[in-house]
Amino acid sequence: MTLNFIQVILVLIVSFLAGMEGILDEFHFHQPVIACTLIGLVTGNLAPCLILGGQLEMIALGWANIGAAVAPDAALASVASAIILVLGGQGTKGISSAIAIAVPLAVAGLLLTTLVRTLATAIVHFMDAAAEEGSFRKIDMWQWIAICMQGLRIAIPAGLILAVGAGPVRALLERMPDWLTAGLGIGGGMVVAVGYAMVINMMATREVWPFFALGFVLATVKEITLIGLGAIGISLALIYLALSKMGGGSSKGGSSNSGAGDPVGDIIDNY
Repeated sequence: MTLNFIQVILVLIVSFLAGMEGILDEFHFHQPVIACTLIGLVTGNLAPCLILGGQLEMIALGWANIGAAVAPDAALASVASAIILVLGGQGTKGISSAIAIAVPLAVAGLLLTTLVRTLATAIVHFMDAAAEEGSFRKIDMWQWIAICMQGLRIAIPAGLILAVGAGPVRALLERMPDWLTAGLGIGGGMVVAVGYAMVINMMATREVWPFFALGFVLATVKEITLIGLGAIGISLALIYLALSKMGGGSSKGGSSNSGAGDPVGDIIDNY
């Protein structure tokens, strides 16, 4: 698929906003499900990009910055894979290949993230100097420059992919043998499972395992829609909260959940 000038500009704007939101975390444009959906919306490929964003979101659930360890760049992975999916023109058939390409792009994006954050360190010193001068205008200017650098971190690679054009991207995807495409699909599915498993590992307690199992059982009932599953989930959460307030055990400090295997709940209840 060949994009016109307006579509290219809109894709670059979405890419720029996704890069900024990777730091701001205000509107979450950098999240895969939002970034891919917006690119699909402006390019006329909403359904394939929405599916791609949903699957990438499952992978990115397990990505988090912990201490000095920086998580893979979800914004670059989302934007680049969505653009490749659109340019490839394969529709939903190209989602597996796009996911397989997204993961190494996310890791490669760490280099750009490190570079931009290193440059931002120097900008902080300029802002300190402006603060000593009492110049709020300069402080605002340097802050905008630092944020725009984050946007360019995604917009420039997106522009390079768009500059390559649909022809080479489509030719590359079509040259992939069937065994490679099938392998990429299997690998992409495994990565999704690993990302979701990392989230479960962080939040798993004895109290939530029954709800987890119940959710899987209900998901097998084809007659229940996503809205129905959401309503059931909200209802179960409200029931759980109501029962937890009623008590059900004795402990020191008046906390009914102490020692129940949910340390976060214990901390909140004892606060």
